[in-house]
Amino acid sequence: MPEIANTAQAQAWNGYEGAHWAAHQDRWDAVNAGFDQPLLDAAVITPGDRVLDVGCGAGATTRLAARAAGPDGSALGLDLSAPMLERARATAAREGLGTVRFEQGDAQVHPLPPGAFDVAVSRFGVMFFADPAAAFANIAGALRPGGRVALLCAAEPEGNAWLAAFAALADLLPLGGFGRPGGPGMFSLAAAGAGAALLDAAGLRDVRAEHVTAYGTWGSDAREAADFLLDSGPGRHLTARVDSATHDRARARLVEELRPYEAAGAVRLRATGWLLTGTVAGG
Repeated sequence: MPEIANTAQAQAWNGYEGAHWAAHQDRWDAVNAGFDQPLLDAAVITPGDRVLDVGCGAGATTRLAARAAGPDGSALGLDLSAPMLERARATAAREGLGTVRFEQGDAQVHPLPPGAFDVAVSRFGVMFFADPAAAFANIAGALRPGGRVALLCAAEPEGNAWLAAFAALADLLPLGGFGRPGGPGMFSLAAAGAGAALLDAAGLRDVRAEHVTAYGTWGSDAREAADFLLDSGPGRHLTARVDSATHDRARARLVEELRPYEAAGAVRLRATGWLLTGTVAGG
């Protein structure tokens, strides 16, 4: 079967999207950090483990995994995005984490050494494949017998407060199918059972999909959070197709949509995910 290129995602994550995430690593980590502990708990990383972080981005979860694996373990972060990996390497070097390394590649086809890892993790990095079956099979093949996965993907779109805020702009911005489940994209595995089915097909056993919820910090107040959302990839894509007056109206309304979430110097928004776990046969 011919390989399906992940061209669109490679262009996005090596273009504006990747540059934005790299430049705002701390902000995006604040958005997603609520999912870190559930992910680590499910991964059960122990000292000496060799960890693969799929779609590692700017490396926050790779560094957490390396610390959990200790000086006798290691963590490899794999991602499509050169700008994010550059930021990841710089942060790991600044923190003195010598057991971390990063590689640029597409997990669908990247030549991962067979059986080289004890654990594979991902914090929202497995939803962007043009051929998810190939990617999950490649990840499974990189794990030793008895190895395990703990992968987070986005769950139902309506569980995300930031998306609900965008929906209130439907008469101003060309939302179209924005936020609709389907792939590749953020909600490609949002349907119940979609991610678990891929793990089953990849040959993993004891597959589970746990629905998880967390709150992320999007800004210090509604204005800052609105600007951050509109400057991100989805927001920029939507506002690029309207005139400046419409953009300003959309921003003003988004600020008002976010005001109810202001509390204690932060705008915190709810998000949901599927925490997928499973074990490679044998071992």
